[in-house]
Amino acid sequence: MAEQAAPREGFFNGPYGRLLLPGVILQSVLIGGGYATGREIVEFGAKYGALGWIAGVAIIIGFGLMAFLMFEIARRFQAFDYRTLLQKLIGPLYWLFDIVYILLAILIIAIMAAATGEILQETLGFNYWLGVGIMIVIVGLLNFYGEGLIERFKSVGTAALYAGYILFAVLIISENWDAITATLSSGDHSLHPNVSVWAVLWSGILYVGYNLAVYPAALFTVRRQTRLRHTVVAGIVAGLLMTVPWFLTYFALMGFYPDAGIFDASVPWLEMLSTEALWVIVVFGIVVGWTLIETATGMIYALVARVDQSLVDADRRPMSRATAGAISVVTLLLALLLAQVGIIDLIATGYTAMAYAMIAVFGIPLLVRGTYLIVTRQGLSISEPSEPLVHDRSRAGQEAS
Repeated sequence: MAEQAAPREGFFNGPYGRLLLPGVILQSVLIGGGYATGREIVEFGAKYGALGWIAGVAIIIGFGLMAFLMFEIARRFQAFDYRTLLQKLIGPLYWLFDIVYILLAILIIAIMAAATGEILQETLGFNYWLGVGIMIVIVGLLNFYGEGLIERFKSVGTAALYAGYILFAVLIISENWDAITATLSSGDHSLHPNVSVWAVLWSGILYVGYNLAVYPAALFTVRRQTRLRHTVVAGIVAGLLMTVPWFLTYFALMGFYPDAGIFDASVPWLEMLSTEALWVIVVFGIVVGWTLIETATGMIYALVARVDQSLVDADRRPMSRATAGAISVVTLLLALLLAQVGIIDLIATGYTAMAYAMIAVFGIPLLVRGTYLIVTRQGLSISEPSEPLVHDRSRAGQEAS
């Protein structure tokens, strides 16, 4: 009797899901918190003018290295939620990461909420609270329906985002090419004339540090990675995907350096695009609104997965869809209260403090302990692929509801 043909992998379970999707998820969560407004690139690189590219080099290396380490440790120990991962890295002190993660998640989502309302108001003419309300509804629905919808939403979002960023960068960079080259060739860093190369490099390291909070959002995608080469390639891809928008924004900002109207703005991208045609502003509002939603969704989903794993460990059923959606809405409402502080103050003060905390509880353990576990070949054997597990919280939610 003829052998039955093996089932097709499908798009998301094939090379795309193993090698590209982890980076897509990381980039999609990072982009709203890190790049959408342009404010973060000012704080962690562009304010140093012609020296800012040094921070960018630290960022691309840091993002790629930390992504690989997390993917490989998660693969080896089947740690697809951040509590399980942190138990491998810092043992019984894993709860410290819970505290830092929740605080940083709410801080980042607060910035997303404030930016969403402001950007949709200035680009599409929406009432501030209508923009915020749209964000809450969409994030709640995405967490209600689970991994399958989130993967597709973020995949489409990443394509749209890159198209949008290339469009914005081409417009701004081409129009200001002479000013950009003048800033870089002259070595102008007049906003911080006494800054050292080490200080700029450290700024990039801090940027990687606070953005470690977005990493747990991609853990569920690691189920498809079955070999070391998968995590190596996925880490490199993630580093590139996460950093290209940083450099696009940085070079665009150099065309205005050191204009206070741009570098002191809550949303520098809006100021840079203010002289463009209306359709460009509308496209910017749509693309950035999408990315802000992606960031909030990813941060909250990682928290939901953490709670679900605790329930499973306690021999209880995972949360229902309705509960997951409700947690999303409540988290967003708490973040909205914090958002009233203002974007610039939140980024300038909160991010730096949280960056040090995240480096201490996640960055250093992942770099030191994670490297040790990989070098000593603990967990799954490098030559023995793991079985790709299929886990979709949306299906679990259906069973529990």
